Amino acid sequence: MKITEVETYIAGNEWKNWLFCRVHTDEGITGIGEGTVNGFGHTTETAIHEMFQLVKGMNPFDTNRLSLLLFRDFFSDGGQIQGAALSAIETACWDIKGKALGVPLYELLGGRVQEKLRVYANGWYQSEAGRTPEAFADQAKEVINKGYTALKFDPFGSAWRVVDRPDFRLAVDIVAAVRETVGSDVDILIEGHNRFSVATALQFAEAIAPYVPSWFEAAVPPYRIASMVEVARRSPVPIACGEDYYSREQFSELLSHDGVSIVQLEPQHMGLTAARDVMGMAHAHNAVIAPHSAQGPICSLVCAHLNAASANFYLHEFFDEFNAEWEGQLLTFHLTQKDGYTNPPDAPGLGADLNIDEITRHPYQPQNFLPLFRTGWEQRKGFRPV
Repeated sequence: MKITEVETYIAGNEWKNWLFCRVHTDEGITGIGEGTVNGFGHTTETAIHEMFQLVKGMNPFDTNRLSLLLFRDFFSDGGQIQGAALSAIETACWDIKGKALGVPLYELLGGRVQEKLRVYANGWYQSEAGRTPEAFADQAKEVINKGYTALKFDPFGSAWRVVDRPDFRLAVDIVAAVRETVGSDVDILIEGHNRFSVATALQFAEAIAPYVPSWFEAAVPPYRIASMVEVARRSPVPIACGEDYYSREQFSELLSHDGVSIVQLEPQHMGLTAARDVMGMAHAHNAVIAPHSAQGPICSLVCAHLNAASANFYLHEFFDEFNAEWEGQLLTFHLTQKDGYTNPPDAPGLGADLNIDEITRHPYQPQNFLPLFRTGWEQRKGFRPV
């Protein structure tokens, strides 16, 4: 079997342009993948077509070699954009392999370890009422009523590095209100979005600790691993991170310090071959994985298959119920949750195909990205000029 061509498609969601691809073979079997990166839809789409020349004519079963060539052979560090393009092509090849062999992706990754995947809700806090403790509490109650037993949120508004005292109190009050609303048995997960200096992150960690968050995510920017490790060692709240990294080497350095024990690898930034290796690294360091799954619906499927085959799985991020209503129509299968759990499909490969008709109804728009450092980003209406 040989890889013959690749097609790309973009579905324009207000807060993120979702980038998909379909890889064709000379035997008529096709596979799908996703290359979504916040704010770089057309850029990553171009990268897919530029990088495809390296693998055209190869056997799609050779996923280890495909991953190596797409990461190594341009001899440039393309970061998350190169990683996302790699992931799109490589995921499609894993999908082809599963379809050709008649087995689901999780079987190719070593077989099921988890009978079901506990999920946490994300993307649920979009109230027009604004950023208030009452608005967050009201929405959190709705989430719990849907059956979730864990939920994540960013209470910090548009903060960057430091905050003034009133805004500091507001963020902590939001955490307190959510905890009071959901009760003591629900996991609350605090999203930091790489916002803070080490000092500010530690101040917040101390302030929110009484509300027993299960983690404080991406409290500082990812570029200086030493800063992330310092926060992890000094924080009274467990620190989670990893979605920004796109190579095994970055995770190797992070894990070597044994400070972070919740690893949020992003298959979308490195592909499944590398993600599987990172999962094993984390396991060897007595860490658990909670892959970042806040891109599009194929990314969510990939993470579900990876999590099902993981011995050290912790939680599955679930945006699917809080996206645009038409998101569920982009694929022939989409994940759902019941009583706070989900599962990947048992059909061959990823277990889904693209619905091109639905994708074309939602064209790319340049403003479709999440402006995390602008007031009101939580409403997920994309970038709007001031």
